[in-house]
Parts: sequence; C-alpha cells; structure tokens
Amino acid sequence: MLAEGNGYKVKRIEVKPGHRLSLQLHQNRNEHWVVVEGEAIATVGDRDITLQPNEVAMIPVRTRHRVANPGNTPLVFIEVQCGSYLGEDDITRFEDDYNRLAPATKLES
Repeated sequence: MLAEGNGYKVKRIEVKPGHRLSLQLHQNRNEHWVVVEGEAIATVGDRDITLQPNEVAMIPVRTRHRVANPGNTPLVFIEVQCGSYLGEDDITRFEDDYNRLAPATKLES
C-alpha cells in the first residue's frame, strides 16, 4: 500500500516471472495499472493488451481482468483503485492459480 484516502487506494504490486494474478472483477471500483518495470499482459474483458514500462491499462467497474508476467524478470506495476468501496471483499474471482476461489464464486465461472 502506497497511499489511501476517501475513494482511492494506491498499491505497488510485483508479479514473479511466469506468474499471473486472478481473473476477477469488482462491483464498486475501477482500477488503473501503470507498468513501471517488466512486461505485462493485461486481460481486460475479452482483450489481451501487452504493456511495457510507462504504459497504462484502465479496468472499468464490473469488467473481468487479470495481469500476467510473460517475461523473465519481475513485473512491477502501480495499481490505482477508485470507487465508492475499496474493500478486499469486493473481489469476485473466476480463475485463480493460488486456490483462493470461494465455493460460491466457483459456480460463476
């Protein structure tokens, strides 16, 4: 966590080479990802976007998304969350390599 205030939260996130985060969506927030190191494959809805340092992806509310690191070096990006509710329980996961799916969420995939 880098910063937090009314309606926003800023995080620094690192993804190991060859790894990816959950395919998920949020009901109450948008996210903006700014790549600062490495290369990212950002899935936003039904599109895969390759991002290099200083490039940005915007994730609208209620849009399935994930980020993957296809490279051989760590991926570092800054995530800016904006919305009416920023709690960690505003995540619906559809796929997760780390087995963090709730039983009810598994039925939605």
